[in-house]
Amino acid sequence: MTSEHLIIAPILIPFFAGAIMLLYDDRARRARLGLSLASALALLFVAIELLNRSKGGPGSGGNEISFYLLGNWAVPFGIILVLDRLSAMMLVLTALMSIPALIYSGAGWHKQGQHFHSLFQFLLMGLNGAFLTGDLFNLFVFFEVLLAASYGLLLHGSGQLRIRAGLHYIAVNLTASLLFLIGVALVYGVTGTLSMAHLSQMVVNLPESERPLFHAGAAIMGMAFLIKAGIWPLSFWLPTTYMAGAAPVAAMFAIMTKVGVYVILRLSMLLFGAGAGASAGFGADVLTWAGMASVLFGFLGVLAAQGLGRMTAHLVLISSGTVLAVTGMALSGGDTAMMSGALYYLVSSTLATSALFLLLEPMSRTDEGGIAAMLALTADAWGLDPQDEDSSPEVGLAIPGTLTVLGLSFGVFLIVLAGLPPLSGFIGKLAILSGMMTGSALPPALQWGFMALLLLSGLATLVGLIRVGIQTFWATEGPGPRVLALEFAPVLILVGLLVLLTVRADDALRYMDATARALEQPDIYSDGVFSAPRVTTPAPTAEPAG
Repeated sequence: MTSEHLIIAPILIPFFAGAIMLLYDDRARRARLGLSLASALALLFVAIELLNRSKGGPGSGGNEISFYLLGNWAVPFGIILVLDRLSAMMLVLTALMSIPALIYSGAGWHKQGQHFHSLFQFLLMGLNGAFLTGDLFNLFVFFEVLLAASYGLLLHGSGQLRIRAGLHYIAVNLTASLLFLIGVALVYGVTGTLSMAHLSQMVVNLPESERPLFHAGAAIMGMAFLIKAGIWPLSFWLPTTYMAGAAPVAAMFAIMTKVGVYVILRLSMLLFGAGAGASAGFGADVLTWAGMASVLFGFLGVLAAQGLGRMTAHLVLISSGTVLAVTGMALSGGDTAMMSGALYYLVSSTLATSALFLLLEPMSRTDEGGIAAMLALTADAWGLDPQDEDSSPEVGLAIPGTLTVLGLSFGVFLIVLAGLPPLSGFIGKLAILSGMMTGSALPPALQWGFMALLLLSGLATLVGLIRVGIQTFWATEGPGPRVLALEFAPVLILVGLLVLLTVRADDALRYMDATARALEQPDIYSDGVFSAPRVTTPAPTAEPAG
């Protein structure tokens, strides 16, 4: 294999775009929006190209590990970026979500504070770096970059509820960062390395006297990412935080929980898979039962929620809990089809919850006499001043038939998140359940319990969202709300992506199946990383004498 310089592009593109926009005057909002959208489109093209490369050629077995040696230091001593099927999938998902969120922000949301687009680009930089990095130290660095950007984005626009939620969010994530550092220090103290590939090779031969300390470090480090993933009971901060964010910010936050899910999945399969010796299956029961508890907590929250914002935040918990539970069951002997279905479900549910956050504020405008009071956040929570024309989304062209388009779009997301046929939510859940019931070695009680929980969560989602739909669309009298084309277009883009994911389900599931098989063979990852050659420079030729 040869070095792939394109791998560093998902980090450099948003970094330079965000830095350049810091030099713009605050009044140059259109220029910032244009540059930010150009950066997101470039990221999408790069991510699609990297995804194609991750599939490999005919002789690669369908799995190609690409790499980038920063500083040209050999593994495991240098910093390395690693691209495989899983990281490529997350890059594409991030880019696909960023474009609708940025378009939506052009309807006025980016005017509510300074440096929105720079912070947004730095968030993308942190997300992409976290998905690509091959060592724990730089995972911490990119983790902090995305968190720092998310602090500013959450507080963007101020408002009492937003500031209160933002301060809680900062405190929780600083605690998670501290746990991460403690866990990394313990792991490094035992193994002397922070390279994920090196750790994967070392864990089998760890002395038994040092293995408990290694497990303790991994558990403490994992706690930090379980907090980020919203696992129960560490998810107390998430519903209020996500509900309080501005619409485009909350839409991007839907993938931030998946950073925690991604890291847990990556490290669990690398370090504690079937070939990890005495460490095989470490933490599997915790992930399984805590994930199932998160699904239970999520669907109870959906039934209890009186507003679409809090309801959507609990749907994020259901999504994360489902994938984490499947990860735990995969470590305990679950079938590959379960994991491939969970990856497909992850993509589908993340796109759908992101879209619901974008629908939240337009749907609240259908209020006629208090009907939508259960849906709308207060003006103070959104940070909107009705007297301030610059802070209200009044830019662009309003479109007719708003209730019809809103209702149809809302119906698509309802079907996806409830897991009803024929859309992608049903396909993902069906793949999970069929893989669990046909090829896994899990206890029957666990299989039937998880199946019941997954079906009940879909029923609760159906009941909760139908209640919101009735209150919003059927009980509304008079003309429809004024919704701008810049607010509708992102929603329709996400509808199109979900329909495309359904139509191309066979191709998507084949990709997910190959990804799951590669995750179950950590040697593919570690051997690929250690085969990364350094770039050699030819020795200068001596000039002839005279």
